[in-house]
Amino acid sequence: MFKFIHAADIHLDSPLLGLQKYPGAPYEELRGATRRALENLVDLAITESAAFVLLAGDLYDGDWKDYNTGLFFVSQMTRLREAGTKVFIVAGNHDSASSLTKHLRMPENVKLFSDREPETEVLQGIGAAIHGQSYRSKAVTDDLSANYPQRLTELFNIGLLHTSLDGRPGHENYAPCSLGTLISKGYDYWALGHVHKREVILEDPWVLFPGNIQGRHIKETGPKGCTLVTVQDGRVVFADHKELDVLRWSLCQVDSTEADSANSVVDRIVTALEEELSQCEDLPLAVRIRVHGASRAHGEFSRNIEKWRHEIRAAATDVSGEKIWVEKILFEPQAVADLDEMLARDDAFGSLLRGIKDLSSDADHLSAIVSEFSSLYHKLPLEIREGEDAIDLAAPGTFSRTIDEVKELLIARLLIKGGDAR
Repeated sequence: MFKFIHAADIHLDSPLLGLQKYPGAPYEELRGATRRALENLVDLAITESAAFVLLAGDLYDGDWKDYNTGLFFVSQMTRLREAGTKVFIVAGNHDSASSLTKHLRMPENVKLFSDREPETEVLQGIGAAIHGQSYRSKAVTDDLSANYPQRLTELFNIGLLHTSLDGRPGHENYAPCSLGTLISKGYDYWALGHVHKREVILEDPWVLFPGNIQGRHIKETGPKGCTLVTVQDGRVVFADHKELDVLRWSLCQVDSTEADSANSVVDRIVTALEEELSQCEDLPLAVRIRVHGASRAHGEFSRNIEKWRHEIRAAATDVSGEKIWVEKILFEPQAVADLDEMLARDDAFGSLLRGIKDLSSDADHLSAIVSEFSSLYHKLPLEIREGEDAIDLAAPGTFSRTIDEVKELLIARLLIKGGDAR
């Protein structure tokens, strides 16, 4: 019997997006989250006496700002060497050979697979063979798995690959391949990387993404970590997710339906945050709050949104001390009113509502809007045009979705202010 750890997408020293603007957040401390998560991975490998660690790409987050990132990684690999644990790595799109302009000598327990062709490492002592190939450039569009060798008989065969498989939302379609191709190699375990959410694709043979070891922004919510695999008599008997993250991201949905005041909504938010915190196993929590639903409190929020944002942040601090940082607050409630009745009114108010509701979203109209906004778009601040929440005018549906959101907002506000305006 032997154990190994399958991890990927460490993105060492990657910044945590969305918290740098939060007043009072220990941003410099949080920047070290990926380092502490890597330390947790090494601690786990040593505690579990893992025979080896597989790192399926994206160790780094692009080119290093200085040598400290590489030196820290080497120090952790040295800890594994001292424990007698080998490490096998394939470079991914973020740390391809063309991006790693600063190179440090790795300890002898570390094997980085070639970027020219697949290689195989045989561990005779435990009866395992590991096959892998690194990225030569950032954008690899070929099916690397097609050239991986067939299984070696009498050994436990592992394929180490950084890939989008047959495509995953939110991830570039790099080194695409089919599940059929992977299965055809006859391997016992495919250790994949690139997708940041844990996903078990298949259990016979095992094909899985372990997810990244530390969430870096609001699109990477929930527990993050690695997979600890136990092999006995040439087959996997356990493939357990092990949490490694030191800060967790969460999207907190709060239904304001039937709330009669803004303070009542804040009370609901407090309850929701307490529940989120209870599930975090004492980890700090970075949370985005989304308030939605038909509510009489909508008018209070719309009249002074900034005030209520501060009220909610204060409530979060009261709940947790310094355990919760609110990354963003989205107000998406709906006014309580009979829209059909208002639309049928034979007055200026009803006419205005009907005009807003009938705003065109057809292709010709949208094309005209795109043309009008093209010059304005390039004048927007860089932080609005780039990043996790960037406005992308080239993305399909951006304008139609925005028009729908504006229509809902205008109608909701008019219903609040016009409901008694007969």
